[in-house]
Amino acid sequence: MPKKKRSKAFWNSIKFKYKLTIINENTLEEVVGLRVSKLNGLSVLLSVLTVLFVIAATIIAFTPLRNYLPGYMNSEIRAQVVENALRVDSLQQLVDRQNLYIMNIQDIFSGKVRIDSVQSMDTLTTLRKDTLMERTKREEEFRRKYEETEKYNLTSIASQPNVNGLIFYRPTRGMISDRFDAEKKHYGTDIAATPNESVVATLDGTVVLSTYTAETGYLIEVQHNQDFISVYKHCGSLLKREGDKVQAGEVIALVGNSGTLTTGPHLHFELWHKGRAVNPENYIVF
Repeated sequence: MPKKKRSKAFWNSIKFKYKLTIINENTLEEVVGLRVSKLNGLSVLLSVLTVLFVIAATIIAFTPLRNYLPGYMNSEIRAQVVENALRVDSLQQLVDRQNLYIMNIQDIFSGKVRIDSVQSMDTLTTLRKDTLMERTKREEEFRRKYEETEKYNLTSIASQPNVNGLIFYRPTRGMISDRFDAEKKHYGTDIAATPNESVVATLDGTVVLSTYTAETGYLIEVQHNQDFISVYKHCGSLLKREGDKVQAGEVIALVGNSGTLTTGPHLHFELWHKGRAVNPENYIVF
C-alpha cells in the first residue's frame, strides 16, 4: 500500500496544474491566464527536441553537409579530392621547372653557364636537377667519415680503383640523359628510363641507406667490396631495406620520378670509391 500511495502521489504531482496569470498593473485586469502542469511541460520539451532532431537529420541527409561527417563522403567527392591532389602536384612540378628555367637564364646572363652548353630551351629546365641537390644529413655524415679516413692516405691520391675480378651490372635499361661532370658537381650519370623499370644492384653488397628525401625522392645506397659504394636516386619505390644483403643484378628498386628536383622518370646513378666520386661510364657499359 505505501508503494501504491507513493506512485499515486507522484502522478498527481506531475498532473497537478499550475495557473500562469498575466495581470494589467494599472487596472488589475487579468490579461492572460494559462493552466499548465509538469506533464504538459515535459510533453512540449520532448516535442521541440523531436522537431529539432528531424530538422537536423533532414539537413544532413539531403544536403552536402553529410560529406563532412566521417564515413559519409561519397565516391564523387573522393574522386574530386584525388583529382585536386594530382593537380596540385602537377602545378608544383610546373612551378619547379619554371624556377629552374629562370635560374638558368639568370646564370647565362651572368656568365655562370656557358651558352654553348645549352643545346635547346628544354635543357634549361634539366641543368640543375642534380647539381642543386643538397646533401642530406646522413649523406653528409657518411661522406665526412670517408673523407676523414682517407685524409692522410697518400696512396689514394690520383689512383684508379682496382677492379680486378669485379663485374659491374648496368643499374637499369635506358638512355643516358646527363653524364658525369665533377666540375658542375654532377657526381653521377642520369639514365632516362620507363617508369617502374627494374633498378638492380651493380655489385654484391649490403644496403646501408634506404630512405626518402624531399629533393632526391626514394634513395638507396649499397656498400660493395673494395670500398665501392653505389647510389640510386629518384626511384619510384624501394624493394630493399637497410642491412639487406644483395647480389649483383638483383632488383633493389623501381625507376620513378620522385623528389622535387626531377623533371621526368629517370635514375640518377652514382659510384663512389673511398669517398671520391668516380665516373660510372669508366666501369659500366650503359
